[in-house]
Amino acid sequence: MIIRMNNLERLTLAEMEEFLTSSRHVKVAVPEKERVYPFIERVLKAQTYRRLSKGQKGTVRRFLAKVTGLSRAQTTRLIQRWMQTRRIERKPARRPSFQRRYTAADVASLAEVDAAHGDLSGPAVRHLCRRAWMVFGDKNFERLAGISASHIYNLRQSAAYRKIRVQVTHTQARRVSIGERRKPDPKGKPGYLRVDTVHQGHHDGKPGVYHINAVDTVTQWQNVGCVETISERHLIPVLEAILHQFPFRILGFHCDNGSEYLNHTVVKLLNKLLVEEFTKSRAYRSTDNALVEGKNGAVIRKQIGYGPIRSEHADELQGFYTAQLNPYLNFHRPCGYATIETNERGKRKRSYPHKDYRTPWEKLRSLKGWRGCLKEGITEAMLTRQAQASSDTEAAKKMQTAKLALLDRCRK
Repeated sequence: MIIRMNNLERLTLAEMEEFLTSSRHVKVAVPEKERVYPFIERVLKAQTYRRLSKGQKGTVRRFLAKVTGLSRAQTTRLIQRWMQTRRIERKPARRPSFQRRYTAADVASLAEVDAAHGDLSGPAVRHLCRRAWMVFGDKNFERLAGISASHIYNLRQSAAYRKIRVQVTHTQARRVSIGERRKPDPKGKPGYLRVDTVHQGHHDGKPGVYHINAVDTVTQWQNVGCVETISERHLIPVLEAILHQFPFRILGFHCDNGSEYLNHTVVKLLNKLLVEEFTKSRAYRSTDNALVEGKNGAVIRKQIGYGPIRSEHADELQGFYTAQLNPYLNFHRPCGYATIETNERGKRKRSYPHKDYRTPWEKLRSLKGWRGCLKEGITEAMLTRQAQASSDTEAAKKMQTAKLALLDRCRK
């Protein structure tokens, strides 16, 4: 129920008291202050406030505070003003006006000194202003000769100064000591990962989900995850889950220079998992992380597409990746493995012979001593059973059915 301020000044004291006791949960439409003041005048005049007893005045005061939405103290002040002048008017705004000690000409002289000397410190500029007046007799610095060093910085921040002189500071590159800047060298061993983040666009102006893509350098064993944001609260649990899905021990972690990975929280996680190397891409070396960049397009963009997906669907996507996509990628999807040849000029050429196409699981089994690289509790029999649970085409169909149903729910 909403009460509006129409002819409420006609209420009697008994009706006001009844209104206060029975309308605790009633909302009152408070008008503008220009209408509040005349309303208070009409109520006080109609109730002959000056002649009321102390208790009756309290009833009127509480009624006015309830109806107008003013505080008790403000209502009391307005009533006192009416008692003195029989009028309640808004007081004009009073802004303090202080006499300016330093004029626009002084600010221009200061800007001239800064431009000529290259923005020296406050004490140095103060000394220059004193010399300009006392040694060289420049009348433009008569007032600036007595300026304090701290007030120089205040004048530099003033609008008059910024209109005269604009100083542009270019963005400085921030060096991060986390990670070694080099290309990882796995030497034919599994466990050296390349990691990257793929953003799924914006939805209604809000950022969508982020895909975390981790690929082993030698076997191309790939695990994908999904997070709402790349903050530590969402990223670290999913990243840890992705690393645990690899059947072999993680020996190296390589990423680009994104801050989502180059932080001490990720370092703490890698130390807990006994990861030996933490490397990051070098400048102007696009091939350092080329493997995972290629997988971003060949796997994530091909399977999920480019359409925006809202961040609240990250958990559903993470479940799909763990249960459907990652097993399909590692046990049923063939990958090409390059053969590198060097000609007489020293130029390296990559080729992908048909005989070198195999699944990451087949590539892992082809490595010498691969069983010794498995994590504790992971056996060859377990991986073989998972690989032979369904044929390649059956696994692909099952994955595609689950994917289409998931994307249909996410994009409705």
